[in-house]
Amino acid sequence: MLRSFFSHHYAKVREINAKYATPNVEMSKWVKFSLLMLRFYLIFLVGLLLYKFITVI
Repeated sequence: MLRSFFSHHYAKVREINAKYATPNVEMSKWVKFSLLMLRFYLIFLVGLLLYKFITVI
């Protein structure tokens, strides 16, 4: 009984994951540009964090 409950719900989760495996959202050029700038900002912050860590040691 418990095994069938989990297997049924596991199958449903796999079905939902298969349905949404590939995104179908279209982004404008401004959204792509903003995400690119956020990525560079994140890399910059990680670089600053590493620099501070190295200089403290």
